[in-house]
Amino acid sequence: MRTILVVEDEPRIASLVRDYLEHAGFAVLTAGDGAGGLALARARRPDAIVLDLGLPKVDGLDVIRALRSDSSVPIVVLTARGDETDRIIGLELGADDYVVKPFSPKELVARVRAVLRRAEARSASSERIAVGDLEIDVARRRVVAAGRAVDLTPTEFELLATLAREPGRVWTRAQLLDAVHGFSLETYERAIDGHVRNLRRKLDPDGEGSRYVRTVHGVGYALVEAGG
Repeated sequence: MRTILVVEDEPRIASLVRDYLEHAGFAVLTAGDGAGGLALARARRPDAIVLDLGLPKVDGLDVIRALRSDSSVPIVVLTARGDETDRIIGLELGADDYVVKPFSPKELVARVRAVLRRAEARSASSERIAVGDLEIDVARRRVVAAGRAVDLTPTEFELLATLAREPGRVWTRAQLLDAVHGFSLETYERAIDGHVRNLRRKLDPDGEGSRYVRTVHGVGYALVEAGG
């Protein structure tokens, strides 16, 4: 049985989410603040996390930062915040999906199942991708650029792998969001820009940033083809 950690400071919502997840066949752990959630995540290693952003003690965004320093556990952000910036930052930090309060518990369960399926598909893949001096080992989630190992967040890794599977293809921001997160909303297309900035900086820290990923103005992004 797969285990889901719910980090939510409102007892009524935490209870509702727990009941629906348990009914769907998951074991559920709960924490009422960010510090407790981090401690449980590291001690119990759940299969996925449902995480509120507006938490006491340690903010939800800080929880994502801490988790992504050493874990690729799927994270679904659950938030009542109306400011889209927080949701964009959450995605850029490595959250896998989000649900906005008030929410449908059935939709939340479906989102949790979806991120688990994507995580399982990633870990089952033995795919290796090579484009010029860029090497990607999908199974081990390793990236080497010009002979140098590159440490990427799960979202950055998925973005790079998506681009690298079709070098030269121009992807719109909406297409990349859908490929990376499993959903596409125009409001959050600019979150991809932040991912690409981080990706360029990590792949080519001493360069101009476009050696591997080029911008197609008015459209989106493409991976530079070998010799291109």
